[in-house]
Amino acid sequence: MRYTYTAIEADSLPQASEAAFQHAVDTYASETNKTIATWGEFADEDLGFRPHEKSTAVGDIMKHELLSSRRFFSEFLHAPEPEAITVLPSPFTVDAACHRIKSMARRRLDFLASRSEEWWLTEDDFFDVRRERIWIFWRRVLHSAHHRTQLTVYLRLLGKRVPPTYGPTADVWWSGADPTTTLEASQRK
Repeated sequence: MRYTYTAIEADSLPQASEAAFQHAVDTYASETNKTIATWGEFADEDLGFRPHEKSTAVGDIMKHELLSSRRFFSEFLHAPEPEAITVLPSPFTVDAACHRIKSMARRRLDFLASRSEEWWLTEDDFFDVRRERIWIFWRRVLHSAHHRTQLTVYLRLLGKRVPPTYGPTADVWWSGADPTTTLEASQRK
């Protein structure tokens, strides 16, 4: 993949103490980069945009992502997190939100990298169920991807560029990109 912007460079990632869990560190950094790239396509004047009266505004989705990830990592994964009152930047701008999610992710990467196999495979509370921490972690990744997808739809509705996340978009393409959009491509082995 070729991204026009990378907030957290691959060569700066910590090495997991358990090699089998390096994918969690790498994926969390990659997903954070994708979120920052998506958020960065908005302008401050877009923060109040909502496509429908029942939809959540752009800025409110960003705030939710910052606050809910803080709660999630603190409550469910027991990571050291800043006090909730300090999470939202003031004034709340797109650049400030991108900076905050990056700085919070950097600290989490070190925490995730330092976890043992026993820690990852230990069951813990997740709302009203108990699950292994690796399962809980992947729920966080999926939750963030859900909100990032909401915002890519908002970008399209605003007539703005949609950045690549898992491959090229109608706005960003590169030589060698090979999305599976045909029957022939789906039959490759």
